[in-house]
Amino acid sequence: MDRRAKIYIVLTALVVVLIIVVEYNKPQKINWFPSYAKHHKIPYGSYVFHQQLERLFSKENIVELERPPFEVLDKKTKTDINGTYFFLNGNVQFDKTELDRLLEWTAEGNTLSIASSSISDKLLDTLNLETSVISNFKNFDNVFSLKLQNEALNNKKQYSFKKANFLEHFSVIDSTKTKVIATISNVSKNDSIVEKQHINVIKQAFGEGEIILNLFPQAYTNYFILKDDNKNYTAGLLSYVNPEQSIYFDNYYKSGKKAHMSPLYVFFKAKQLRWAYYIMLIGALFYIIFDGKRKQRAIAVVKPLKNQTLEFTQTIANMYYEGGKHTAITQHKIQHFLEYIRVNLHLNTNTIDDTFISNLASRSNNTIEDTKTLFNTINTLSNTNDITKEALEQLNTSIETYKSNNSWKTKI
Repeated sequence: MDRRAKIYIVLTALVVVLIIVVEYNKPQKINWFPSYAKHHKIPYGSYVFHQQLERLFSKENIVELERPPFEVLDKKTKTDINGTYFFLNGNVQFDKTELDRLLEWTAEGNTLSIASSSISDKLLDTLNLETSVISNFKNFDNVFSLKLQNEALNNKKQYSFKKANFLEHFSVIDSTKTKVIATISNVSKNDSIVEKQHINVIKQAFGEGEIILNLFPQAYTNYFILKDDNKNYTAGLLSYVNPEQSIYFDNYYKSGKKAHMSPLYVFFKAKQLRWAYYIMLIGALFYIIFDGKRKQRAIAVVKPLKNQTLEFTQTIANMYYEGGKHTAITQHKIQHFLEYIRVNLHLNTNTIDDTFISNLASRSNNTIEDTKTLFNTINTLSNTNDITKEALEQLNTSIETYKSNNSWKTKI
């Protein structure tokens, strides 16, 4: 590894360490997402609410529901569910069939409690209600004052809430059937009421049961409960829920409900694993850059050594032929032919007799007469000490012709 590569590696390591230190010491941004979920500790989660709820009510009476009301209140199981069905979210909308099933269940003597900034129009029409946005034209600081109407619950006359751009209220109610639980109003800088009080929490009888509607779901969030004495306001709202009955909390209509769609959820949830994942990606990127740069250098092509055995053999043969050593070439040619018979035709050449001639002719696709003629020539030349050039050429022609008739077409 050269000096430049070492410098690159050191600089890369320093940059990664610097990024980790900066991110670790950077103040974490507050997440104001309105999740209303039980497991969220962010300002608009409901972790604190559920923790306190288990202290105020019997834990056995608190039931968490992950399915939609349409399935929960199925005809087969509806008779087993009695008490309060509690909905908490920024927006709760039911379709007609689901709402009818909820209202039917409520009319049998149960309580339907909905805390949401937006409620189904079908439900509002059923209860003769209308909603509207509270005008905060003069409320530049977006500070709202909250009040419980039951004087027995008022340890503090007014409760404040600041983190809201707009809030809903009931603009029209059926005063003959509706009981007002709480109101809300704008507040000026000097904490004086600048507008009339608006109704935002009501209770209405429905059949043998009752419906509680709250247009201020923020009352159950971590931020609101932990702010000043606002927990008393939340406790006052809960006083309208019967603690002797079961409380069914809906976790289906939740903006922050658990929905792990990606397998990387585990990495992104934990800060340490998330940064380990980022560092791995950065390391892979640097590896591709530097390793790719190294592999881009030209590599010389090394040609393999040639097999020159054939050329060498031809050279030696030419030397013998041009030197007039016809007898030696003839002996080599005969031995070469006998080797061909042993290897390709699988015959023993130690004994040359009629049986051998017959088998050879059969296997080589030649006649017995041609085979006898060839071996007579071989026998004659084997016993001759002075072989002419013409005799050598004639032997070579006879052997090649004999081999060419072989149906295997095998050559050495």
